[in-house]
Amino acid sequence: MDRRTFVKASSLGVLLSQSSLLAAKDLNSNENGVVFPKRLKPGDTIVLVAPAGALDQKVELDIAVESFQAMGLKVQVGKHVLDRDGYFAGKDADRAADINNAFADPNIKGLFAIRGGWGCNRILPFLDFDLIAQNPKILFGYSDITTLLNSLFQRTGLVSFHGPVGVSYWGQDQAQQMRQMIFEGGKFTIKNPEKRDDKALTQRRNRIQVINSGSVEGRLIGGNLTVLTSMVGTPYLPDMQGKILFLEDVGESIYRIDRYLSTLQLAGKLQELSGVAFGQCTDCDPEKGYGGFTLLQILEHYFKPLGIPAFMGGQFGHVRDNNILPVGVKVELNADLGSLRLLESPVSM
Repeated sequence: MDRRTFVKASSLGVLLSQSSLLAAKDLNSNENGVVFPKRLKPGDTIVLVAPAGALDQKVELDIAVESFQAMGLKVQVGKHVLDRDGYFAGKDADRAADINNAFADPNIKGLFAIRGGWGCNRILPFLDFDLIAQNPKILFGYSDITTLLNSLFQRTGLVSFHGPVGVSYWGQDQAQQMRQMIFEGGKFTIKNPEKRDDKALTQRRNRIQVINSGSVEGRLIGGNLTVLTSMVGTPYLPDMQGKILFLEDVGESIYRIDRYLSTLQLAGKLQELSGVAFGQCTDCDPEKGYGGFTLLQILEHYFKPLGIPAFMGGQFGHVRDNNILPVGVKVELNADLGSLRLLESPVSM
């Protein structure tokens, strides 16, 4: 689906109670009100949910179930995962109900999105943030799931995980990161692998490009740029003061990347940041002909004047080997190394 439609969905009704902003502070939280979900253990039951786009084929669900079973987890499937309403996996209220029910069910230890697409913004008015705040659990996904990861952190303080969805490629690297981060609660450094092409004298792929040198500490927020921009002006966009922002995108022209960053700048959000990590912009090619900009030139336009540590080229986004990033966790960004070092465990033990 064409992701440019995301930016048209930033106007939502606001009917939710403000009490969930503080409700989570006494549950596995630190002094900042950040809530850490309990770690997963082998044999735990997770649920697959479809908060956005519909599945194309049932075999995709079968593959997702088998992938998580291979990691030692028991898998349930949300009631509405195979529903369809246009390009959505069912009605807005039904997709939200699967999420609310999973957070309410004490037997469910984590929620994993089966796929992205478009639709998470539309279910926000139906989510029970008070219920979620009282039952913190693992929430996992990327792309359109950016809406859920960031809104839950803003409204409840819950740490969640930007990483492969159910239909994504799950390889040994992703499984190892899952074990280290979500099963073991480890603190480690996330950076690109140092792999060289055959016979190459230096690394050609997965290279980091430094926008501003330096290192900085802060809490990590972000995800898909298009989706994040669609949240501007709503009560669901996280406070960006002192935060480290990570971004990625797919299938967008460079001028649209420029547009989205301009929106964040005009809203006063970029000026609040402490650091920026830009991952992959898959199929985001420069305009042909005279006068086009490269992605690096656009990023330099917005981030160089800020003087904050910033880099591009991180291995996260719409790529096969998609690194897992914990939203809400305190990290150290090192722009020169292109790394994000976890300074605290992303889960409670």
